[in-house]
Amino acid sequence: MQESSIDRVDRRILQHLQRDGRISNADLAQAVNISPATCHRRTQRLIDEGYIRSVRADVAPRRVERGTLVIVGVVLDRSTPDSFAVFEAAIVKLPFVLDCHLVAGDFDFFLKIRVRDIDDFNRLHGEQLIALPGVRQTRTFFVMKEVVDNRPLDF
Repeated sequence: MQESSIDRVDRRILQHLQRDGRISNADLAQAVNISPATCHRRTQRLIDEGYIRSVRADVAPRRVERGTLVIVGVVLDRSTPDSFAVFEAAIVKLPFVLDCHLVAGDFDFFLKIRVRDIDDFNRLHGEQLIALPGVRQTRTFFVMKEVVDNRPLDF
């Protein structure tokens, strides 16, 4: 994909859409001081060029019985491209894993998981997480308070 540069107007469109993905095209155009037709064209270009990956609802976890946030550090038995690829292929199949990041340092991966409660996590951990290919060790962090979560990008 060839990337084009974005200008000040594009940045303002992205900033507004991060705050409110449901804003109407007319309101967005007014907020960034361009015509609705131009706004629609620019927004579509931002989508087509991959600046906007998706537009979706930010669901309140507690309202859907997923109020417990868990961060899991994973250490694999081998740190090789093949072992990483096998683990990654397995982890993307687990719907309860919201995020998976390959990291540098004491862990190979960090997982972000939302569950109903500690018992729910304990079951998933015992049945699925530790059975993932190549997992040597996991370290679990139960989040006590979410201070900042999914903040819009500042650019």
